[in-house]
Amino acid sequence: MKKLEYKIEIAAKPEKVWNTMLEPDTYRQWVNVSWPGSFYKGNWKQGEDIRFLGGEGQGGTMANLTEVRKPESIKAKHIAVINADGSEDRSSEQAKGWIGTLEEYTFTEKNGKTEVHVTIMTSPEWESMFNDGWPDALKKLKEISERKAVTA
Repeated sequence: MKKLEYKIEIAAKPEKVWNTMLEPDTYRQWVNVSWPGSFYKGNWKQGEDIRFLGGEGQGGTMANLTEVRKPESIKAKHIAVINADGSEDRSSEQAKGWIGTLEEYTFTEKNGKTEVHVTIMTSPEWESMFNDGWPDALKKLKEISERKAVTA
């Protein structure tokens, strides 16, 4: 597994950044900058499974939320790949390379701003996807979070 880290400082309180990152409409806005068509199905609650999906017929992944401490941190462990037909894959070579990927998001208030720190432990084969996507996605999250009123 390879450890990847991304950070950004956002001029907003942790609660606002948390809500902007996770509310379905604003989630789509920031995540689609890097992963077009992406959305999620599920609830951001500890112990729950959540599906991260692409556009029509693209499939996605499923993670278990091992820790959710609003508005401080989220930890997720990927447990399956979702096929285009919606079925769960835990045994193919692709799934074996993805399962076990860990994601952690922390929201730390510093001088009235929030530092968002994303840590990912993944197979080296996924490194370029994350490195290509996360910096732009975080810039969009910052832009949306810093607006006076979050628009849907």
